[in-house]
Amino acid sequence: MGVGNVSERRNEAPQVGVTSVILALGPADDGERRRLWMPLVRRIREPYLGAWALPGGPLKAGRSLERSAYETLASTTDLHPKYLEQLYTFGDPERSRGGVPMVSICYWALVGQVDVASLETKHNVAWFADDALPELAFDHQRIVDYAIWRLRHRLDMPQVVRELVGDEFTLRELHAVSEAIEGHSIDLANFRRRTLASGMLEETGARTRVGRQRPAALYRFRSDADGIAGDAGSVAGSVADAALPQGFGVSELSRFANVDAHMDADDAHMSALSALTTDTRV
Repeated sequence: MGVGNVSERRNEAPQVGVTSVILALGPADDGERRRLWMPLVRRIREPYLGAWALPGGPLKAGRSLERSAYETLASTTDLHPKYLEQLYTFGDPERSRGGVPMVSICYWALVGQVDVASLETKHNVAWFADDALPELAFDHQRIVDYAIWRLRHRLDMPQVVRELVGDEFTLRELHAVSEAIEGHSIDLANFRRRTLASGMLEETGARTRVGRQRPAALYRFRSDADGIAGDAGSVAGSVADAALPQGFGVSELSRFANVDAHMDADDAHMSALSALTTDTRV
């Protein structure tokens, strides 16, 4: 049985939960750039009754963090993640808003390209574009900001980009994915020149027609592209110039990026999702 007054609750041992940021690439709308979308859950109890929150729940006995993250995904969407990675652990004492302190182990997931309008809606779950989010409960906006920042610093990792654009793609399709992740328009000519000069792509020898465009060459990432990306060191090197998530400092994100730069590709892929945890049933 929980104790009733705020000061006593704050002195209780913190609960541990798992929260997930689930990201999908939405379709292009009337020539507009594509956007990232994510599912949110409407809370049905206090605190933040009626507010939107990231999907999550308490860590249960006998379950690993990864299994808990997968269960969070299953309860929110029928889509299966193609990429899972642990993001960060959030545990500010004030984040529970007077309730029992909550430590959230956060994950982020990629579920590929999705026609959001065709998704079957679940109870109290709705999909939102990353640039049109409602006000979020707890510190979940901070978690979302960090997850998207992390994704932007994965743009030089073929294993991540491939989950959004596919194994074979045109430069125009890769450009659309980059715009969605960066959140702004990118000059196509400069993008083509920079991408081809990176040495990470190779032509497949095939061509495809997209819409009314002329047939375009299909590309894929070279088999050694992960090594090329790692040698470039662009993840750690771009931190100071990147738009920082609210509440994070350059030194803090530089530390994260340096860890990312030295992370083995297999470790990065197997570590699993990380996003703030909030049990929407509480």
